[in-house]
Parts: sequence; structure tokens; C-alpha cells
Amino acid sequence: MLRTSTAVGIGAGATAAVLVAALVQAGQDDPIGAALSLSVPAKYRSLVEKAGTTCPAVTPNLLAALLTQESGFNPKARSPANAQGIAQFIPATWASHGIDGNGDGKKDVHDPEDAIPSAARYLCDIAEEVKDVPGDKQKNMLAAYNAGSHAVRKYGGVPPYKETRNYVRSITAMANKPAGGGSATGDQATIALNAARGMLGKPYSWGGGNAAGPSTGTCCSPGGHSGASVLGFDCSGLTLYAYAKAGITLPRTAAQQYTASEPVKPGHVKPGDLVFYGSTTASIHHVAIYVGGGWVINAPRPGAKVRYDPMDMMSDLIAVARPTSHPQKGI
Repeated sequence: MLRTSTAVGIGAGATAAVLVAALVQAGQDDPIGAALSLSVPAKYRSLVEKAGTTCPAVTPNLLAALLTQESGFNPKARSPANAQGIAQFIPATWASHGIDGNGDGKKDVHDPEDAIPSAARYLCDIAEEVKDVPGDKQKNMLAAYNAGSHAVRKYGGVPPYKETRNYVRSITAMANKPAGGGSATGDQATIALNAARGMLGKPYSWGGGNAAGPSTGTCCSPGGHSGASVLGFDCSGLTLYAYAKAGITLPRTAAQQYTASEPVKPGHVKPGDLVFYGSTTASIHHVAIYVGGGWVINAPRPGAKVRYDPMDMMSDLIAVARPTSHPQKGI
């Protein structure tokens, strides 16, 4: 099946600036909120969106699901075990992991501006503590939030406590509920973006990068540059790695990644969408990840490092598309 040029292709006589202008306008409307699909009280939404990008292990939906489970977004909640606030910290854990999220000079477990970013940071910390435990990393992290990292390590995964298992099952179901269709969900886009951000500063390596992370590349680029001795990423190696972290397998080259994605029209772009460059969709030579506000993150060229660039860094921006798990289509 041929892919038509309605993908967001730029026709003859048009310029990349036309597409960029439309996408920037869309991106400025809500560059992060698009990744949050769970219902969150309006007064806490921006806190959850921001805290939900603290580390690759945490997403806005996961954090929203946890807060829903813990307190139903009630900052005055208190459990029989004396867990307190919107994120239900027990006093000892709050003393060691609570942060002054709003910079007012005090750590208040009942203040969502402190407790929500504290919950995200604590999730990141315990994800690191149980990263080597076998099994599903997200479930182990949630189990550690509920029962403690020591219990997860002791039992080699989610401990056999009824409360903890129900807790993990409930939050996982809420956080990972598909958004519909085969395209990347908002959470998957956030995971991919966080993974790519984690590689900022890694060197460009022609042919480098895979689902596991940076790797040595091959020889040689059109300019004669070899990646055989450079541990890093080329453009499509970075996007492949980022989306592998989100559970989506992309093919190796930029052109192939376009065929494995669904077209996005101007006005509908979201952070995490892939931005493609080439004179036609059949000659795509570069791919980047949209981060919002007219910016992308990418591995640009030999001699450079993974970095942020303006979306119009190249004059042949041709299309924007959203990764899917669908079979590849012909260009």
C-alpha cells in the first residue's frame, strides 16, 4: 500500500517554515499536557505534568494514577498507619525524601506543591534501588513505594502481600490504559522523550545506537565519517532507543521509521512525535523527536552530540508522524 503525500508533506513551492509555524503554534498550546490522559483536578494538573517528567521511570499518567490510588487527590488525607497528604507519606519517609517543591523554605507533606514533586522524586529513587530486581521494573517500583524497597529485593519482585499486589495491579491498569488505536500513547511519548533526554551529550556515531542504548557504529557516512570507534547514536539509533524504552519497536533507518508511523497534520502535533527531513518521503535522511515549542531533540551529524535544535534546523522538513506498532507500509 502506497503512503500518500497527505502525511504532512510539503508540496512544491512551499517551505519548511510553513509547517514549522503551524507546529510551533500547536506545541505552544499545551506541549506537555498532551501526555497526560488521566483525569486530574485542574489545580494539580500542571504539578503532575511537570513532576511526571522527573526521570524516565515516571510519567504523568503513572504519577496521576498513584495519587488517585493513594488519596484521590486529597491533600488532607491520613491513613490508619499515619500516612499523610496527597501522596500518603509516612513521617519517616517524608523526613528523608520530602522536598521543598515550591521553594517557600519549608517541606510540608500537606502541601501538594511539595508532596507531588516529592512523590515523583521518591519513585525515581526507589526505581534506582530496585532496578536489578527481576521482573517488571514499573511494577517493582510501585511495589517498593507501597511496601518498601527491602521487601521487593527480599522477594525478588512484587512481594506476596495482598495489599501490595492489589495496589500495583490497580495503578498499573490506570496508568497503562491504552489511549486507543495503534499509535503511541501520551505516556509512551513521555517515556521516549525522557529516554532521549537522558542521552543528551552522547556523541554522534554513524550507524550507532540500538534498543539497549549507545553502541559503536559502522563505516561510513556520505561524508566519509566512520562510527566504528565511536560509542553513541546516529539520528535513527536515538529514536529507536527512545521508543524501545516505551515498548515500541521501530525499524533501524529514518526512512523505515517513517513507514512505521502514522502521519500527523499541522495543529495535531504532540511532544514525542517524530520529525522527518528529506526532499520527498521516499528520500528521508534524518529524524528527530519533537519536544514542543518548535524544538526537537536529535543526534544531528558526525562530530556533534545529542542535543536540542530548532525544528527548522534543516530546510527540507518533510513530515511529522507518530510511531505505531503497525506493520510497515511502503513509501
